[in-house]
Amino acid sequence: MASVTSIYARAFADAVLDIKASPEKSLSEAKGLAELVAGSLELREVWETPSIPAEQKRAVLDAIVAREGISSPVRNFIAVLIDHQRIKFLGPIVKQFEVELNRRLGFAEAEVTSFRELSDTERREIEGQVARLTGLKVRAHYSQDSSILGGAIVRVGSTIYDGSVTGQLEKIREAISS
Repeated sequence: MASVTSIYARAFADAVLDIKASPEKSLSEAKGLAELVAGSLELREVWETPSIPAEQKRAVLDAIVAREGISSPVRNFIAVLIDHQRIKFLGPIVKQFEVELNRRLGFAEAEVTSFRELSDTERREIEGQVARLTGLKVRAHYSQDSSILGGAIVRVGSTIYDGSVTGQLEKIREAISS
């Protein structure tokens, strides 16, 4: 499955960037369609059933596109997935598409977990520090976790920067025990 998602995500990124469509808009629309498909058993059954002709599946797609105002690059991409019987991979493909766009556009996705809600100034400061560390522009997503007692934990890809009080206490405990 990993190769299927990568192949289609790269091809979709190529198409979006080649025609100079808005990557943000294309990603948003693709995520919306992926959520719609994930949330509708009936739609999944129609699009995944081999006995239903592709023309009928595309007619359903076109009705959704017209209702939601979805751009033609996203519509065409979904049609390709339907035609090649890959629509069941839509969710993972869209996630990989986001990763591919971020890579090509020079963005790093950062997951920031803090004890409390951060102010705009604190958010800008953390994003600036992450940008300096990674050399990339940062798209940060914030969450709260009261178990870290204070500070923040930042995850960029597989790298974790632990500035939490809990993390500092753990380091002290390890230093004392060794």
